Formats: sequence, structure tokens, C-alpha cells
Amino acid sequence: MKYVVLIGDGMADEPLKEIGGMTVLQKANTSNMDYITMYGRAGLAQTVPEGFPPGSDVANMSIVGYDPKKYYSGRAPLEAASMGVELEKDDVAFRCNLITIKDEQIADYSSGHITNEEAKELIESVDSTLGDERFSFYPGISYRHLMVAKKSLGANTECVPPHDVIDENRHEHMPKGEDSEVISELIEKSMEILPNHPVNKKRVEEGKNPGNSIWLWGQGFAPAFTPFNELYGLRGAIISAVDLVKGIGIYAGLDVIEVPGATGYLDTNYIGKAEYAMEALKDHDFVFVHVEAPDEAGHMGDMKAKIQAIEDFDEKVVGTVLKAANDMDEDVTIMVLPDHPTPIALRTHTSVPIPVAIYCTSEETADNADAFDEESVKKGSLGTMYAANLVRILIDNKWTQ
Repeated sequence: MKYVVLIGDGMADEPLKEIGGMTVLQKANTSNMDYITMYGRAGLAQTVPEGFPPGSDVANMSIVGYDPKKYYSGRAPLEAASMGVELEKDDVAFRCNLITIKDEQIADYSSGHITNEEAKELIESVDSTLGDERFSFYPGISYRHLMVAKKSLGANTECVPPHDVIDENRHEHMPKGEDSEVISELIEKSMEILPNHPVNKKRVEEGKNPGNSIWLWGQGFAPAFTPFNELYGLRGAIISAVDLVKGIGIYAGLDVIEVPGATGYLDTNYIGKAEYAMEALKDHDFVFVHVEAPDEAGHMGDMKAKIQAIEDFDEKVVGTVLKAANDMDEDVTIMVLPDHPTPIALRTHTSVPIPVAIYCTSEETADNADAFDEESVKKGSLGTMYAANLVRILIDNKWTQ
């Protein structure tokens, strides 16, 4: 048996008046996910344990088969692994967003989805000015970057994700608690450096949001994972454009497969991800495919963009994988799910259970669920599962019992 797990980040949502009380999943054309639901089995999965923040780090860690209650130590260390930044025992990795501040408000958590090249210049400028024996800054992808603090500095500081406080006054959400003055000072000093940088001056002239401040959050120490093949006895791979998800794969000992044109945004190479996944099945037992686009649209509060992202995921990723799997000589089990909801109205994550559907090419195991959305899957036979158990449920074929 081969296994493919397809993750549409943030796909789940809440009913919207603009589309007659439907969710975007109900409104979107999702014929391939509906097929998997109709001819497989469906239910709900709790990806975020009680007491944990509903972040993509916690949720995707659960889906990959690692219980956050045992393995979670923070978001940024996972991204550090993907970026090739090795953390020493007392190093604290922080996620470092490039954001847009307007009139003292957090106007944009992504600086208009700034390009890699522009962002690299800005982060290098921050590092040359603010970096010292205590702090180092590393460029990542688009608005997502990294800061590493030495000697456990900032480990217990209370920090807020910028996408949770869009259009709110930044002063109300500055770091709090232990070491907060030092971490806040870095943010304040970045606001003196970045607005006058040539990259930002050009972006403003072009009507684009500038990356005129850094924002630090999601910190933690390096985690210790038991390798996936030791836990489950299978060889796995992961495909994503997002450092966070790649980092989970690296710590889990999964092969991280790079796909040309994978961006972590609405313009990502959907078909390429699906094709690389099916190619990877030739010498892997398990492949996880993560697509960020629906989540980005949710954070933007853009209903049309989110519907389009879901439809692209369904047609180009799920459809490509489904067709290839049905044509394979070997049996393939496909599971499709979001990691968490990112409701359009809220523009941030929630921790409610998400829809999940599982299908095997070798047998029809249909239950009463007939469409892949938040409500229809409740008619399925799987009930509400703890997401960290999903990999074991697939391997042991418990979902058909």
C-alpha cells in the first residue's frame, strides 16, 4: 500500500452571508475531493490539541503524525531547520516577519507578499545594523524570515502573530513579559532603518506595501523528533513551499522534495506538486503534499481568491493525484484535509475540527457523506479523530473498520 496525504492549508471556513450562508468549501467546485468523500469515508479531525495555539505548526505536526503535546517546542525552530540554520542548545529561534505599519497600525502581515529578492536585501540590512553577538537575522522566503537569539534570550517572551492583529494598533500587541523590552527594541529600531531603504522607497513609489518593520513571534528551542521510519516503519517524503512544513519534515527524517515554481502563494505550481508526489511514490511509502494558497487568501479576507485557491487545489492537485493513483498497479490510499480553518471573516486561524476524507483505490468503502465540506463529512462514519493518530489509522487500515 502507498499513501498520499493532501493538505489544503486553511481550506475550512465558516458560513458567509455573501454566498447564501454557505462556506467557501461548499461554494467551490470540488469534484475530486467530493469523489474521494463519496467513494471513501469521511469525518472530522482535531488537529489542534486543547490549550495549543491554532497555528500551522501545531496542526501540520499533528497531521504528519507527531503529537504536539509531546513534540511541540515552537514554530520558528521548525523553519530554522528548513533554512539550514542549526540551533545550539540555548539558541531561541524567532519567526521574523517583514510587515507594513501604517499610522501605528499593523496594516499587512506580508508587506504585500514582498518578493524574495527584495526581502533578502531588507533582512540583510537589518542584520548588518541590529545583528550582534546576541542576535542574528536570516533571510527566508517572501515575508517569512528568522532571528536567532543566544543564551535563551526571549524564550519566555509573550509574542503575538501579526496575522492575528491586522488593522490593530501595534503598541497594544508589542512583546510582553520576560525580555520583552529587548525584543521590542529590535522591532522599534527596525522601524528606523527600513522605511528609508531603497527597496521600500521603490515599493511605495509603485503603490506597493513596504516592509517597513520586522515583527518577532513564534519562538522556541530546537525540538527532538523520533524519525518517521522508526515510529511507523515506512519511508516518507514531504512537499511544500513553506519553510515551516519543510522543517517538520526535516526533523521527522522525511525526504523534502523541492518542486520548481512552488511559491507558497496563489500562483504556486499546483500540478507540479502533484506530479512530483506521484513520482516520489515509486521509492517512498508515504508522501505529504502541502499547499498554502487557501490559507493566504483566508488571511487576506479575500473570499473569491480563497474559492479559486480551493478549486485550483481540487482540480490540479487532488485531481492529478487521484487520476494517477487509479492508474497505478499498486494500491494507493489518499487522505485529503485542511490543517485548520482560516475563516474569511476572521482572517486568522481557529481550532475547531476540520473535515477529512479517506479513499483507497482498491476498494469502495462509501459511507453517508457525499461532499467534502464542513457539514457533509459529519454524516460520515469516521466521527471526530485526533489528528496525531491519523497516520497510524491509515497504516493499520482502521478507517475501514
